[in-house]
Amino acid sequence: MEKKSRILIIGVTGNLGFHLAKASLHFSHPTFALFRDSAVSDPIKSQKLHSLSNSGATLLKGSLEDEASLIEAIKQVDVVVSAVSSKQVLAQKLLISAIKQAGCIKRFIPSEFGADPDKVQILNMAYNFYTQKAEIRRLVEAEGIPYTIISCNFFMSLLIPSIVQPDLETPPRDKATIFGDGNTKGVFMKESDVAAFTISAVDDPRTLNKVVYLRPPGNVYSVNELIEIWEGKIGKKLEKIYEPEEELLKKIKEIPYPKNMKFIFLYSAFIKGDHTYFDIELSGGVDGTKLYPQLKYTTISEYLDTLLKNNELE
Repeated sequence: MEKKSRILIIGVTGNLGFHLAKASLHFSHPTFALFRDSAVSDPIKSQKLHSLSNSGATLLKGSLEDEASLIEAIKQVDVVVSAVSSKQVLAQKLLISAIKQAGCIKRFIPSEFGADPDKVQILNMAYNFYTQKAEIRRLVEAEGIPYTIISCNFFMSLLIPSIVQPDLETPPRDKATIFGDGNTKGVFMKESDVAAFTISAVDDPRTLNKVVYLRPPGNVYSVNELIEIWEGKIGKKLEKIYEPEEELLKKIKEIPYPKNMKFIFLYSAFIKGDHTYFDIELSGGVDGTKLYPQLKYTTISEYLDTLLKNNELE
């Protein structure tokens, strides 16, 4: 049996980072988790670290501001997976420098995990959200570091709990707003499933220096289709209010940053079609669902079943 790569996870106390570490352990990779001193005094972060340590992960103290600690951690592994928050994207520059100096990394997965910044058509209106990710990708390429990019588009937890109603926290029961004609499709994935696909890709030669796009069947829907699925589950038709593109753009302009980002993501996915307008293979990418057909994942319908059950219990 081929030896499993040793994986270092950066951003392990975050939501996705924690799932990545758990997936790495689940797939029997020697797993290392970088954590900051301050994480120990945070009850939630500390609990995550204890959980990972008890499951067999090796905890390493360090930070993205301390190059020596990064090099020391990197020299112990074969693969680095970064899951830092969008606010810390450019902080990966020192990590890239450390990877280059260590000279032992077979694969680096930078923190992207959303829509592909090289494909989105809203760069000028997204407050550098995508341009910074693209900047990091260009730097990785320029340094000649072997990489894999994971493009999973939306996490389910962002918009599905409200059935893509940015002003709601819970699913609609009476009426729903639909931006544009409601027919453009977006992609949603549960964070734990993104983690499983990511870890499956780290030792795969087919994903070397490639973008892995995740568009699993059952998770690619328009807003019209999502509302129809929800209506079927609650046994009731919703009143539909269609808002034209101009109205959405007006909201984006009037609502202050960062509160308007949710509307910008909506515009990107469901007006411009940034998740689905291009063919994966023709664009030079690879389809993660086709590469790993054995991986089970949560469909939107299954997620909504859980959502409905939880709402009925409350």
